[in-house]
Amino acid sequence: MTPVLEAVGLRKTYGAFVAVANATFTVRPGEIVGFLGPNGAGKTTTIRMITGLLRPDSGQVLVDGHDLRREPMAAKAVMGYVPDTPNLYGKLKAVEYLRFMAQLYRVPRTVAEPRMRSLLDLFELTDAAGNTLDSFSHGMQQKAAIAGALIHEPKIIFMDEPTVGLDPRSARLIKDLMIRQRDNGQSVFFSTHILEIAQHMCDRVIIINKGEVVADASVSELRQVKGDQSLEDIFLELTGDGEIDDMVAELSDGA
Repeated sequence: MTPVLEAVGLRKTYGAFVAVANATFTVRPGEIVGFLGPNGAGKTTTIRMITGLLRPDSGQVLVDGHDLRREPMAAKAVMGYVPDTPNLYGKLKAVEYLRFMAQLYRVPRTVAEPRMRSLLDLFELTDAAGNTLDSFSHGMQQKAAIAGALIHEPKIIFMDEPTVGLDPRSARLIKDLMIRQRDNGQSVFFSTHILEIAQHMCDRVIIINKGEVVADASVSELRQVKGDQSLEDIFLELTGDGEIDDMVAELSDGA
């Protein structure tokens, strides 16, 4: 099966600091991939590179077969992106924002209008559709941002910490949406610090640490290799945070 995303040898440095070093991975159609790593591991930098918001120092990104550097419009036309913090046009009404996003992706109005109404209903925003986005709560803005990223039915959607700051009902809605995307043959690539979500939802997880990909496999495969440990234990081992357990043990011994 041809990957919908191919990242090959991505590298990004800031002076002497290597933010991402030789990151290589793929995402297949109809797959939910969790992108995991400690703070400062290079997750957001990588996501910005594979969505075209940040140019890598070296490496290549192919989205649905399109080289992101050489064919940026074709590559971005099949992707959606939701940042960790929504940065919306606050003075637009929600319905105006979704129409703007539809026009940006050249979705015909006859297609966009019913799709927009469906997304507003899905995210429980219909009653607030006539309100400006700057009057929305963080959770409502997050849902509006995701609706905007889905208006053109992208083949792959990238989400950076999509459930942060959401109430349990909204977080569950986002998780259900990811599953629906996968069932429709579309792909989801998202970063998260909530390992329980990754363990129960992802077809595959990619773990990055200090800018390098240290694992790329299904949760079941990782657990087989690591002796049936939980994803949390595997994550801590691969990212070197197992030292925390030693520190806790030393504190306990000294108590």
